[in-house]
Amino acid sequence: MSEHDITFDAMGSHVRLLIGEPGTGLAPAAEAAERARRFIHGFDAALSRFKPESELCALNRDRRERVPASPLLRQAVSAGLAAAERSDGLVDPTLLGAIEDAGYTISRAGMSGMPLTEALAEAPPRHPAHPSPDQSWRRFEIDDAAGEIVRPAGLGFDTGGTGKGLAADLVAASLRGYSRFTVDCGGDIRIGGADALVHPYEVFVEHPLTGERAYVVRLGSGGVATSGLNVRIWRRADGRYSHHLLDPATGEPAWTGLVGATALADTALEAETLSKAALLSGPERARELFAERGGLIVHDGGRVELVGPLAAAPRIRIPADAGLAGVAR
Repeated sequence: MSEHDITFDAMGSHVRLLIGEPGTGLAPAAEAAERARRFIHGFDAALSRFKPESELCALNRDRRERVPASPLLRQAVSAGLAAAERSDGLVDPTLLGAIEDAGYTISRAGMSGMPLTEALAEAPPRHPAHPSPDQSWRRFEIDDAAGEIVRPAGLGFDTGGTGKGLAADLVAASLRGYSRFTVDCGGDIRIGGADALVHPYEVFVEHPLTGERAYVVRLGSGGVATSGLNVRIWRRADGRYSHHLLDPATGEPAWTGLVGATALADTALEAETLSKAALLSGPERARELFAERGGLIVHDGGRVELVGPLAAAPRIRIPADAGLAGVAR
């Protein structure tokens, strides 16, 4: 089965595109891949909080309450707000100040993280994260008619919690009509195409503690995303370990008893939202979140637990040389 396969770096992660045969009147797969690559780089340039010239940074600097915004920025903010609504405020895009206070002020792409096992040994007692009482994200509005974003001046927004899932879904929309395709934006994956329903992709889930393959998901359509603590861990100036998934109620890194969560959903954005919400919620609530579509959670001690439909399905033999690696973020 012929597919065009490219990998490149963007959004602080590895991006991989697999594109099959074009339908009638569609561009060759290589041309579609190059178009998608340019789009993702433009997406990153517009929405990165680590690039002072980005439109997102300009929004966060702007002291007006109503700020003109491009359709892409409005869509990205809308996606962040939808994730907050879907997760009851756990996936909160307004924690910009807190994540910077925690030491995440520059992109950590290519930087070696601290060992997760050491961080777990020194982490505080485990408990579920909770939404912020003030729910600042509800103070954002999208005025598409005026082409503006409305919010109190000084209230920052971070698209990092949903950006990769949104990017994967937008690229996937441009690939309709190709025989099958996968868009993998740093572990937020969208799969589609008629042939993928017959010949599903195999998505390998990485164990956040060992780096080995924890499980393989066969998927012919929809989204799958993994969130984990293993990639971005650092020490603060005071010596404490920190990571990028914060408890909105405290603004501090969340230590919930889980170190990884993989979710299945209709879209990559929804899967990304569910995986983050599950990891932030801890084991009990994660099982509830994954009950309908299925998922996988990894406990602090390393135990891998299959949830929902995945728990009922037989384990699948992992081929030695095939598949698509899903990367925990």
